[in-house]
Amino acid sequence: MTQSLLFTILIEGTVVLGYSILAKRPAGPLLWASLVVNIFTQTLLWISLQLFFRHYLVTLFVAEILIWLIESFLLQRLSNGKLNLRDACTLSFCMNASSFGIGWFLPI
Repeated sequence: MTQSLLFTILIEGTVVLGYSILAKRPAGPLLWASLVVNIFTQTLLWISLQLFFRHYLVTLFVAEILIWLIESFLLQRLSNGKLNLRDACTLSFCMNASSFGIGWFLPI
């Protein structure tokens, strides 16, 4: 579990840095928000997958959609006004697509 959290933080942090550079936004508040949000949502994902392990793939995909929505909302709230909800949804989607896509092929 710890490995997957560190992996997620690394990949999604890289996406946040890229977004910050492209959007000309300060990286600090967005990285902090991403860290806090990831710790929270990864915990939810782990719990969900443990509770519904017999339906692993369905649980994974449903949880990822819910995590995207939760992260979007929390990123917007925790970013100190640096993100509107639309940008938070886009950033969260890119973060999650990156970590999910890469993580799918790793033996973590």
